Amino acid sequence: MKLSVIIPVYNEESTIGELLEKVLAVDIPKEVIVVDDGSRDSTIDIVRKKAADTDQIVKVHSNEVNVGKGAAIRRGLLHVTGDVVLIQDADLELDPMEYHLLVAPFKSGVADVVYGSRFKDKGYFRHYRNIPFLSRLVNWMLASTVNLFWPRAHITDEATAYKAFRADLIKSIPLKCNGFEFCPEVTARILNRGKKIREVAITYHPRTVSEGKKVTWKDGVKAFWTLFKYRFLEHENPVESENPAEEPSKESSESQSQPVSR
Repeated sequence: MKLSVIIPVYNEESTIGELLEKVLAVDIPKEVIVVDDGSRDSTIDIVRKKAADTDQIVKVHSNEVNVGKGAAIRRGLLHVTGDVVLIQDADLELDPMEYHLLVAPFKSGVADVVYGSRFKDKGYFRHYRNIPFLSRLVNWMLASTVNLFWPRAHITDEATAYKAFRADLIKSIPLKCNGFEFCPEVTARILNRGKKIREVAITYHPRTVSEGKKVTWKDGVKAFWTLFKYRFLEHENPVESENPAEEPSKESSESQSQPVSR
């Protein structure tokens, strides 16, 4: 089984080098697809230097302008050749050494989608006091909203950055997201197809706004709207689509600009 790791990145020069070292150290057959979303610092130079030393394991794609996390992931999906796709943020909040936890359900043939939950164990709460109250509240409310809209979902962490998918499944979904609404959109559209989201416990090392965290309360509002929209307003055939997500156009890139990393 080959793992395709998509890393959307924007202005993460302080973490991307160490993050790539950790990802490459994971003993799983893989490809690493880095999509730099118009970084204005030295992020892309660090990534390209690392890629040159990895015998094509790390593949680099770069947007001329900043579009957003969702658009970067959509572009990365166009280049996936593996069996399982895993989304990896460019910060160091989550540990790549836990990839094996996310991949195991695919290897045993019991999963189409696996989320790494910060709430199933003590990983999240170990740093509870360091997490702003609003972030804690929004995370709880998002999971509760999913379970209200899709009563069979039974998930604990909708907003987790660690999401893994069977490659043919995620590539068949015509995603429309540009920013952080990737998470609620993909969650909603997976559940609309009747797919079960399995969760495994992961650890979590939160960073602060001063350390580069980019998600804001506005992204929380957009997340709730996205869940509502795909549950009640935009329906799709539960049979998997034959049309994969398209690469964002340059026009949309120029009209919508959001950072990609949380």
